[in-house]
Amino acid sequence: MALLIQRGTVVTAEGRRRADVRCRGGRIVEIGPHLEPQGEERLDADGLLVLPGGVDPHVHLSLPVAGTVSADDFASGTAAALAGGTTTVLDFVHPERGETYLEAIAARRREAAAAVCVYGLHLGVTWWGPESPAWIARAAREEGIPSCKLYLAYKATVGLDDREIVAALDAIARCGGMALVHAEHGDVIELLRERLAAAGELGPRSHARSRPPETEAEATGRIALLAALAGAPVYVVHVTCAEAAAAVATARARGWPVSGETCPHYLLLDDSVYDRPWPDSATGVVSPPLRPRGHQEALWQALADGTLEVVATDHCPFTRAQKEAGRDDFRQIPGGAPGIEHRLSLLHTHGVLTGRISLERFVDLVSTAPAKRFGLWPRKGAIAPGADADLVLWDPAATATISAATHRHRTDLSLFEGFEVTGCAALVVAGGEFRYREGELLAPPGGGRFLARSLGPAPPGPDA
Repeated sequence: MALLIQRGTVVTAEGRRRADVRCRGGRIVEIGPHLEPQGEERLDADGLLVLPGGVDPHVHLSLPVAGTVSADDFASGTAAALAGGTTTVLDFVHPERGETYLEAIAARRREAAAAVCVYGLHLGVTWWGPESPAWIARAAREEGIPSCKLYLAYKATVGLDDREIVAALDAIARCGGMALVHAEHGDVIELLRERLAAAGELGPRSHARSRPPETEAEATGRIALLAALAGAPVYVVHVTCAEAAAAVATARARGWPVSGETCPHYLLLDDSVYDRPWPDSATGVVSPPLRPRGHQEALWQALADGTLEVVATDHCPFTRAQKEAGRDDFRQIPGGAPGIEHRLSLLHTHGVLTGRISLERFVDLVSTAPAKRFGLWPRKGAIAPGADADLVLWDPAATATISAATHRHRTDLSLFEGFEVTGCAALVVAGGEFRYREGELLAPPGGGRFLARSLGPAPPGPDA
């Protein structure tokens, strides 16, 4: 499809300008004022912003959790992503204990074939054995998966101990990869969970009490130190509190290879959610938990000053029926909530329109920075000749009300029920093709594809 987008305001992380954008063969081929048509389909974008397609580097589709599976599969989850202006998502491979990493990758690729937008994968290093370093290297060099997820919590299922974490970081560094890290002190959390349960404190509020900010801050500082020792770049996922953001800032000031993200629910909600009636209180059971009032402004400041580089979603929805499993025991509530569809609108409304961030910084946080961090730029996250024609025609004045009754997430719950947003995707182009337009999904089933990534050549090892 050949397409000429005319009279729009092109916004990138570097600036904005009135320009036309010509797309052909799935790529952007020309940008400039008053481009002459060359037989393309013409699209008038007057009054609209032309943004690079969103990149969400942290989603969980069809993820097994607490005896159930997250409600969105690759088809429904990527459809919701497109409706919100996100054209690329990065999900995860989570090998079972004893399963080879490469077998798990192949199985996940088959499962993800239903995606309707471009997707990539991170490798979860969920258990450690003698062959793990070789599998990590092969995932990076042969499978196009150079990023690995490490957990400092959940040791009974997917977490590693510190010796294994160091070994994994070393293996990741040797193949030029990057570690994503869930930073919480898992042993302390398990102790607190047991104490609360023994005292009969079994409601959703105890989820937050069992995972106080100090457990996140300690783990964030610890992984920063381990990353520095191993020489492996580390990306701390879902930073939720002032103390953890400060730990990232300290590491960066020391020159350690640490970066981080936060999520809309940590920016916009606080722990009063846990005092709501069931099941709204259970909807807020995410890990790490929502924090007391005050932490939100610290996170906004961390985005503004560059301490945190990305706003992702950690999208992992569950239904009322699924959350019901933990009505009598917070430890049985599957942790996670939806967010993939509303990331851009929420950040535009509460970031750009409030003056907390500029329009250019908005584009950076939701598209350009994650594309650069995870080996997708300049194909993704850019509006430039040669980049993929992934474009969002954004109506900055459009309004909507978020509701479980109308969202595309496959769940009857929403963390943002009743939130009013200003700024929505009017039309989404991915690979030069119309994929979403004014409420209608145009992407064909299974029309997405796997995108192999590379983070560059491996750094020299200690024996080089």
